[in-house]
Amino acid sequence: MQTIIQQVQSALGGEPGLVLGYLLLGLLFVQMVLSATSAARRLGHERAQQRLARERLQNLVRAAQATCREAEEVTLGWNGVRKFTVAEKIRECEDVFSFRLVPHDRKPLPAFKPGQYLTFSLEIPGRDKPVVRCYSLSDSPGESGHYRVTIKREPPPPDRPEVPPGLASSYFASNVKAGDILNVKAPTGHFFLDMNKVTPIVLLAGGVGVTPMLSMAKAVAESGSKREVWFFFGCRSGAEHMLRADMEALAKYSNIRVEVCYSRPAPNEVQGRDYQHVGRVTVELLKKLLPASNYEYFMCGNGAFMKTLNDGLEAWGVPEKDIHYEAFGPATVKKTAAPAIAAPVGAGPAPKITFAKSGKSVDWNPALANLLDFAREQGVRIDSGCCAGSCGSCVVAIKSGGVDYLKAPDAPPEDGSCLTCICKPKGDLVLDA
Repeated sequence: MQTIIQQVQSALGGEPGLVLGYLLLGLLFVQMVLSATSAARRLGHERAQQRLARERLQNLVRAAQATCREAEEVTLGWNGVRKFTVAEKIRECEDVFSFRLVPHDRKPLPAFKPGQYLTFSLEIPGRDKPVVRCYSLSDSPGESGHYRVTIKREPPPPDRPEVPPGLASSYFASNVKAGDILNVKAPTGHFFLDMNKVTPIVLLAGGVGVTPMLSMAKAVAESGSKREVWFFFGCRSGAEHMLRADMEALAKYSNIRVEVCYSRPAPNEVQGRDYQHVGRVTVELLKKLLPASNYEYFMCGNGAFMKTLNDGLEAWGVPEKDIHYEAFGPATVKKTAAPAIAAPVGAGPAPKITFAKSGKSVDWNPALANLLDFAREQGVRIDSGCCAGSCGSCVVAIKSGGVDYLKAPDAPPEDGSCLTCICKPKGDLVLDA
């Protein structure tokens, strides 16, 4: 059996020097390959270390920025109402308008957390008291010098056409114009995206419920974060596709997926160009597109939209702590609120509810959702605004007894008072109303 050297020597005509030269060249080539491989590994490791270092630095910068924003909120925030001028009114689509608001005193504005809202105290002709409503901010917290809200004129409920359209939303749509001055409370709300976290998120929006979701997505995009974002928006057709330009701009970011669903697309609307999916935003669609369920979920829309998604997410195994929602108006609270913080009223006689000022004492009706609805049923007037425990308009003093809350109030009342729109009686109750 010939050795490899003898075989090579035979193939090269028996020249020992030539054989040695080729062997040396071969060894040199092997050495070069090994050196290049080692260098590539070192380079890859160094690049990985540099990438980690950059990410750590970016996280530190974002944390520092968040700290500065929080300090700014305290410094620049205000109590009560502040006057804002409507700098611009923009028609987004059918019955939907955006309002760009600038402070009338021209002083700096505090930043807000993406997802928070403004509370308006509206002086509507023919009303003896201001009408209070809350509307989510629809732009990025990074936009300095102004706030933006996007408001849809609320029509009567489909099953109750005799009910008048939304009072405040109709006022915004038909009466508020550029140059008008409005009374506004500072941004607030517990429904917001924590910008210090890097958890991947799914934003679920139905109709005008897109406003806080848009603020969250824009905040991620403008921060430079590579946080994974899935943005689902549902409406009937392009006629209701509000804030389209903002969504198209977001879709250009590599870490943000925008998925638009039309339930009734018009004949001239093209799938893949105007929208991505026919139908509604559903958990089945999420299962089809998401690689897994381990995301943080944020949702805003009407009651049926949120209840369906909430139930579906829980059935999919998503922990309750990872599902967040915004609720304005009684329907959304009734359908999606968490169980009461305290124990519900036990079996036995119905609690006696006494309205001290009105001189009425009536047995509680357990079929009603809250004390505000019960008061209205009895003809007892209690002011209200957001009907979601956010604005504080429905606060009433408790003379005796206690209440259970359907959800934690955004604006907790003083001790000895309650927000009637989100609570029920624990037992016999006397209210100063």
